[in-house]
Amino acid sequence: MFNCVNTCLLLLGLTLVGVSGDAQAKELPAGDGKELVEGLCSSCHTPNRIHASLGYSKKDWAALTGTMVDLSANKPLQRRLVTYLAEHFPPNKDRFPTLISGDVDIRFKEWVVPTLGQRSRDPVEAPDGKIWWAGQWGNLVGSIEPDTGKMQEYPLPAGAMPHSVSADKNGMIWYMGNKNASVGRLNPNTGKIKVYPMPNDDARDPHTGVFDNNGILWFTLQHSNYIGRLDPATGEVQLKDMPTPNARPYGIKVDSSGNLWVACNGSNCLVSVNAETFELSEVRLPGEDTTVRRLDIASDGMIWYVNSGLGKLGRYNPQTKEIKEWPSPSGPDSHPYAIAVLNGIVWYNESGMRPDALVRFDPTTERFQSWAIPSGDFYAGILRHMRPTSDGALLIHQSATNRIIRVDIEN
Repeated sequence: MFNCVNTCLLLLGLTLVGVSGDAQAKELPAGDGKELVEGLCSSCHTPNRIHASLGYSKKDWAALTGTMVDLSANKPLQRRLVTYLAEHFPPNKDRFPTLISGDVDIRFKEWVVPTLGQRSRDPVEAPDGKIWWAGQWGNLVGSIEPDTGKMQEYPLPAGAMPHSVSADKNGMIWYMGNKNASVGRLNPNTGKIKVYPMPNDDARDPHTGVFDNNGILWFTLQHSNYIGRLDPATGEVQLKDMPTPNARPYGIKVDSSGNLWVACNGSNCLVSVNAETFELSEVRLPGEDTTVRRLDIASDGMIWYVNSGLGKLGRYNPQTKEIKEWPSPSGPDSHPYAIAVLNGIVWYNESGMRPDALVRFDPTTERFQSWAIPSGDFYAGILRHMRPTSDGALLIHQSATNRIIRVDIEN
């Protein structure tokens, strides 16, 4: 049996074509193996992802496809697949990042999660030290014990397709049910799940969540254009429209006062949310093509954001209203995505590049340093969210290769 999120060619895989986020599918080149690639690979995503890849040798195509589809029982079929891919999509540097050297050393520690093709993402550290992730295409959440590497996966209610996962102060695990209009809470001790459905029919896609200082869960609904508020004590869910139509709220963070800041992935704005009154206030950013995937807040109150649309790193000062931006090393098409501020240093990635680059920015010196993010011995995948650990590391991932990664910063 082939394995792509358990059964690649069944209905789950077929429905994923509609949620892959690709534009109109490009044609694959003619040749022996084209129909095989269309049948196996395009059941989970359009061929655009193959066209946009870094390109690989036979060995690396075998490693990459092995994270998505289990062909170990049919070696001739596997050879035919990777021979076609290597012939028509060999290694290239069309989108290679501009990597900047520097004095800081980092180490990547990788875990390959069990279920193939699940698009593991958004790792977070729980109070007990376990790392949790969302397996979006696998309709699951999972945990890792970092010291032993032991992993456990928890299936979710049908159609949840979690986009992100968060842990509350009591160790309960909350996921955003991106495809069934729900928020869910998993009790790791019992395995029981409590589902909180959205109160409005047009609130379709809970996206990213964060807890405020009072234990209230705030979350974004990107395409529905809402900000959500869930009180775990009562189960009540409240929603509020974004000030700008189609602003597409994406990342969300809590500042030191307990209020929220939201990134606009469909408009050139940031939005602040008063946690007491649920009042929304908009900050307009320069550049009509500016869009912001995610943001983070430094200990001095500065709002750091990725200008994904223009390939820049930005900083907003809530006190002075000053906005400053720096071009990302790989340029306007680098599409910065995830971001975290750790010990005064800004970390983010350039998701438009192949390989995906992890970038370090020192606000004091205004200097960049960057590294290619690995997937074992090759490079593939996109980092979509990063969060720090309690001991000063970063948790990242490579969704295309089912990898959760810890980044230890040496100096």
